Amino acid sequence: MTDESCDILIIGGGPAGATFARLLPKKYHVILIDKKQSEGGFQKPCGGLFSEDAQRSLAQLDITMPKAVLVDPQIFSVKTIDVETGLIRHYQRTYINLNRHKFDMWLLSLAQENVKTINGSVRSLVKNEEGYTVKLFDGQVFKARYIVGADGANSLVRKTLYPNKTIPSYIAIQQWFHEQHQTPFYSCIFDRKTSDCCSWSISKDDVFIFGGAFPPQGCQKAFEKQKERLKKYGFTFGDPLKTEACMVLRPKSYFDICTGKEGAFLIGEAVGFISPSSLEGISFAIDSATALAEVFAHKNENKEKKYFLKTFWLRFKILKKIIKCPFMYHPILRKLVMLSRITSIEIK
Repeated sequence: MTDESCDILIIGGGPAGATFARLLPKKYHVILIDKKQSEGGFQKPCGGLFSEDAQRSLAQLDITMPKAVLVDPQIFSVKTIDVETGLIRHYQRTYINLNRHKFDMWLLSLAQENVKTINGSVRSLVKNEEGYTVKLFDGQVFKARYIVGADGANSLVRKTLYPNKTIPSYIAIQQWFHEQHQTPFYSCIFDRKTSDCCSWSISKDDVFIFGGAFPPQGCQKAFEKQKERLKKYGFTFGDPLKTEACMVLRPKSYFDICTGKEGAFLIGEAVGFISPSSLEGISFAIDSATALAEVFAHKNENKEKKYFLKTFWLRFKILKKIIKCPFMYHPILRKLVMLSRITSIEIK
């Protein structure tokens, strides 16, 4: 195989990589490497609830979402359960329930004609005088002046640029079941005995999805223990149709965020752009990709610095989420918030 060269090589075709590929000026020769396929293959483990922030980010790009990516039902409240205290509250939320894989493939289909998409997984990334050389597991080799890491929580680009800098991480485990609940619902679960993060459930078409973020050590055992503890709250599981898992980041400091250097850039969760309170990342993916595309749309002598400055408001948003975390995750503060019934709604 002969090496193929380009101006910009994007690793990852999720919401961050796909948005960047769509917004880049056509003057660039772009290659995007992604391991997803329309049918079969890798699919991002995700509940597929599109938050208000993500809706706003998409609206700002003047994009309308096709009906084909939506699923039933559309539910307008979240049942919040504190397992330790037994408190249950319902909070109004205007999420859009969608098929995450179809959403990703649709967003990727919007990339411009100057973007060549390669299906595969990256094996290595090496910096050289002209830029970067990327090798795939199937033997293909690509050379690029600029590299954009949109490769998520376990980002190879981030590990290469910042080998000694890590972000606190969890293992998100999710199982799909036949829907057996009489009334479909969304839920957010706090269970300190199994995780200091959160869990969730989502009704989607004829399936019930349950998942949670757990510390890596003993994560599967904690997941099963939490399922057992939730049965007294009316959760019905049965035999899983499938089980999936992935790493998820949870930044705990403003300084966990790294945007890139030396002609390599990070966008989306690869940067650390994911809410430490809710684990929502699609809005950050779209917004960071938009900011980097704006940098490449202009002649900037120092693109790395310009991108860092453009993402200040995203880093500040992460800081606000970090400050918010104690009110959600500290047992006493969470109990006080739930007892106050502030913003909660009564279900009749």
